[in-house]
Amino acid sequence: MELILLQKVTNLGILGDKVNVKPGYGRNYLVPQGKAVPATAANVAEFEAKRAEYEAKAKAVHDDAEARAAKLEGASVTITANAATEGKLFGSVGPRDIADAFTAAGLPLEKSEVIMGEGALRNIGEYEIAVKLHADVQTTVKVVVQAEA
Repeated sequence: MELILLQKVTNLGILGDKVNVKPGYGRNYLVPQGKAVPATAANVAEFEAKRAEYEAKAKAVHDDAEARAAKLEGASVTITANAATEGKLFGSVGPRDIADAFTAAGLPLEKSEVIMGEGALRNIGEYEIAVKLHADVQTTVKVVVQAEA
């Protein structure tokens, strides 16, 4: 399936690229999310007519992500969880918990932006967590997991 990308997609291409993807990926993810349109003659002509508008929108989204990354740089949040005496949590702290904690602290963050390569946190301690705000913008934040009193 041939598509025209309307924004940068990690490991696929940048704005305006014509890419061939598997039909399910294009039909079920890229097109509904507004990241791409089918590469028909009409869509190609429409894209070229609106290219400046798409580029301006992409730049605005990137600049917004850069501003959010600057605010999040070096930010820290403390999460309390029920834990055993040896420091193992009853349950875990996942991306949703981290996103909710940062949002409550006044730094809006989506669950999908929190990247936890090793999975959920299952012990108390300090952790460096990657946050991917845009295809090009990534930062790290500090999460402290404490046991409840």
